[in-house]
Amino acid sequence: MSETTRKVLRLSGGDVKPFLQGLVTNDVDRLAHGMVYTALLTPQGKYRADFFLIPDGDAVLLDVTAELAPGLLQALSMYKLRSDVAISETDITVSRGLGETPEGAFADPRHPTLGWRGYAGQPDQDVDWDALRVASCIPEGGIELGADSFVLEVGFERLNGVDFKKGCYVGQEVTARMKHKTELRKGLTLVGIDGSATPGTEITRDGKTVGQVFTQSEGRAIAYVRFDRLGDGMQAGEARIHTL
Repeated sequence: MSETTRKVLRLSGGDVKPFLQGLVTNDVDRLAHGMVYTALLTPQGKYRADFFLIPDGDAVLLDVTAELAPGLLQALSMYKLRSDVAISETDITVSRGLGETPEGAFADPRHPTLGWRGYAGQPDQDVDWDALRVASCIPEGGIELGADSFVLEVGFERLNGVDFKKGCYVGQEVTARMKHKTELRKGLTLVGIDGSATPGTEITRDGKTVGQVFTQSEGRAIAYVRFDRLGDGMQAGEARIHTL
């Protein structure tokens, strides 16, 4: 993972934790036990950005995909108003690895197979992270996660990225309603793929749209689908898609 793929922001000031608590999907108090995976949503409950929060003394580091960083920084700056919060960019690089978590690193809270994330100059391990993501159906910002995503449809509950007891945050009402009052009809799932398809290629079956296929590895792919349209005879371009 090169420094160009992730950006680390630092949030400091006396209001940092209450400020974040009122914005993000997860419980910021979990920082007392390590890294927190979370997201910022729109008021309509749709995805804006997912990121990691890391304890840094009285401050909090925020690890986000570089592509999403400018928009996230703008949104946070808009929300902070007169709060005692300072947001700054850093030159901290992110490293990743498997095995025992080194000093200054944190276990990735999304899934045990994703190893650790480091912020203190640890050597980066050469790992096929896409293969690990596909194996555990882990979405990535800018690929499987987009502006039309609802976090429950893309697995945030399974990925320890949302808390239903913490109280209000931006988009909380829609998220809670999806949790308690509806059955998910669409979402991410792992499918088999024979061949290959450009991420975002439409999956069709019997002339109807099933969804889209995204990251692929070793004959499997992460796909966003309508569950009631899954079945035999699915295609994504020239690739054949099948349920697992």
